Amino acid sequence: MRRAGRIVAEVLDVMRERVAPGVTTAELNKRAEAVIRKHNATPSFKGYPPGSVHPFPAIICASVNDELVHGIPGPRVLQEGDIISIDVGAILDGYHGDAAITLPVGEVDPETLRLLEVTEGALYAGIAAAGLGNRAGDISAAIKAYVESRGFNVVREYTGHGIGRQMHEEPQVPNYGPPGKGPRLRKGMTVALEPMVLAGDSCVRVLDDHWTVVSCDGKRTAHFEHTVAITDGKAEILSRL
Repeated sequence: MRRAGRIVAEVLDVMRERVAPGVTTAELNKRAEAVIRKHNATPSFKGYPPGSVHPFPAIICASVNDELVHGIPGPRVLQEGDIISIDVGAILDGYHGDAAITLPVGEVDPETLRLLEVTEGALYAGIAAAGLGNRAGDISAAIKAYVESRGFNVVREYTGHGIGRQMHEEPQVPNYGPPGKGPRLRKGMTVALEPMVLAGDSCVRVLDDHWTVVSCDGKRTAHFEHTVAITDGKAEILSRL
């Protein structure tokens, strides 16, 4: 899990370097695949879920501005002032790593920058709540409280999740809910925590491509994610260099 996590961390590190005005999301997708293949790993997302009528067609999810998650890379050219959420997964020796980041494209306005800061802060609030013996709901409540106290909203339809030999395993870890509820966190569990935050209303819809999730009101969104392991002490972040 650590090795798979480091691969997705490396991809996101490369994305930080590559995201700029004039770059297409297809170019980012190609570069991400090169990093994953270099490590003899397999992209988690392409063709997911197996047997689906509409499997995901790309290596990364590249979601721009009002696109919350699951954006499909293509010819879209990034513009100064955009933001892009990049989600990536990799499989190594049968285990998955999964992580996401939202990046500014050039200079962005102060409120957009605050959206990114709050979303990343919510991720670390969730990680801080992922202590041994706590419950999944404690993570959910921490994320929700962090986000809503700062004037933003969390999505209801999409959640964090257990991860290991499968990309999505139990338990589900929503970004909202009461503390003290849900499965108890046990040593050795690995979960992907992923605040998905909206500048406007929490309403979202899926586009006709069957994947891209956008805010109903057209306002901007952000997404940060880490794969973490539950330990005797603080949760260990597996998806970082």
